[in-house]
Amino acid sequence: MTLQDAKIAALDGSPLDLEALRGRAVLVVNVASKCGLTPQYTGLEELQQRYGDRGLTVLGVPCNQFRGQEPGTAEEIQSFCSTTYGVTFPMTEKVDVNGPDRHPLYEELTATADAEGTAGDVQWNFEKFLIGTDGTVVHRFRPRTEPTSDEVVQGIEAALPR
Repeated sequence: MTLQDAKIAALDGSPLDLEALRGRAVLVVNVASKCGLTPQYTGLEELQQRYGDRGLTVLGVPCNQFRGQEPGTAEEIQSFCSTTYGVTFPMTEKVDVNGPDRHPLYEELTATADAEGTAGDVQWNFEKFLIGTDGTVVHRFRPRTEPTSDEVVQGIEAALPR
């Protein structure tokens, strides 16, 4: 399965056309509004602004599985992200990233190992998966890895369309 094969709704409930992301690098991040890592939205938006015209799309995936840190409605999440962090990148519906109700997109993503060789469940909010232009996962970055860290930026630059 590739990213484009996944079916997921946008935050407003409308179908999200992942096919439109074919040929782009995509940074998929499970996000939460009430987490100690929430300020990473700033770095995610910075990446979207810096690399969007060069072929990167950041894709935010709200998830409430980690201590209930994304409790809001779709409208509340959208308002928080746009007002507090100026988020312009697309956001999906709220989904489970772990457990028996894990979204199929995350079934595929969590099969990918991180730099230490560990695959499996998402550890916490703001875990990042970098998808290459062919729709397959090329890197997995754990939650505490800042979006604008050298490690993530180098991965993005290598994954951008040529």
